[in-house]
Amino acid sequence: MVHKLNNKYKNIPLRYVFYNHINDIPNINWDLVNPKKNIFLSLSYLKTLERTLSETISFRYILFYDKNTPVGFATTQLIKFNPEQLKLQGFPCRISDTIKNTLLKNTEVGVLICGNLFSCGEHGFVYNSNLVSSRMIYDSLSNALKEIRKSKNSNKPSFILLKEFWPTSFSQSDYSKKHDFREFKIDVNMVLKIHSDWHTFEDYLTSLKTKFRTRAKNVFKKSENIIIKDFTSEDISTYKNEINILYLSVIEKADFKIEKLNASTFKSLKKELKDSFIFTGYFLEQKLVGFTTSFIQDNTIEANHIGIDYNYNTKYAIYQKMLYNYVTLAISKNAEELRLGRTAETIKSSVGAKPVDMKLYVRHGNSISNTLLKPLIELISPNEYEIRNPFKLQSK
Repeated sequence: MVHKLNNKYKNIPLRYVFYNHINDIPNINWDLVNPKKNIFLSLSYLKTLERTLSETISFRYILFYDKNTPVGFATTQLIKFNPEQLKLQGFPCRISDTIKNTLLKNTEVGVLICGNLFSCGEHGFVYNSNLVSSRMIYDSLSNALKEIRKSKNSNKPSFILLKEFWPTSFSQSDYSKKHDFREFKIDVNMVLKIHSDWHTFEDYLTSLKTKFRTRAKNVFKKSENIIIKDFTSEDISTYKNEINILYLSVIEKADFKIEKLNASTFKSLKKELKDSFIFTGYFLEQKLVGFTTSFIQDNTIEANHIGIDYNYNTKYAIYQKMLYNYVTLAISKNAEELRLGRTAETIKSSVGAKPVDMKLYVRHGNSISNTLLKPLIELISPNEYEIRNPFKLQSK
């Protein structure tokens, strides 16, 4: 069903149209607004998420028009989680109780996310900057998200979340604070710049300091019995049970676990995105002991989900092997940068990745709770970590 709504705010000239299902969206209008072909905003990618995850996540899509010209679109995901899934041990007891009793007082908390729950970066909305200003799209987006929230009646989500923005976008994304969104920072995204003189992995190794080059060689020695294989969609189906177990072992270590993908989603992504999505299996004596996924987009490799059998990780240096394999992939694809994502900052920095701050913006549906939100999120800060520089030259 398509639900159309003309924007009724006089100072916001954009009209927006809601879609409950990806198949309802006029493809030509969507593609006109996505000229850079962001893979996480492609209809093929979004169709896969909706088809495989709609039992636990509600999806909603928004197209923005200036008169009859499509100028932007946004994707949303409505999730529910139990507050007990969040680890609040890092907060003082009084603050932790305030968060749970005031902001997360329901048994289940609903969050309307404009963005992608399963990837790190600006994958929530896009607009044509030649046709519409950032302020205009943020004004329209804010009101469209409020309309979606109101439409949920008794199941209204408590929070609206905009996730997540690179520093180059902060000057635009900060405008969302005009609509009472509160900014906060999460763990940094670890990014490795791929240098133009790295034509092979050996070139990369040569650029390392002796200490880190020796460490890399030790990883290769420990993992020499690990066999690496790029999976087809059929391979993913064959090993679906092992994949789900390996993925869950990593998810269980997360600070909070709200939603997760599964082998069925990975299989569909491979079928839909083909060579733009890479699923790599790690075998030890014909036993699948790990996997990695990555997306190839323009000049960037996006490292994404992984799975590891931690019983073998230390002895065979599986995770470190994965990081070096990501570097190899980025070099072979002539990428300009490798985005390794959040967490494990120190070990990622040992392969050359550097931290990049990212921002999110959150708004509580209740104005009183939203006021309380500001001092509380000011207490949220990224985890502390140690950064290492493995390269011979500081500029590296």
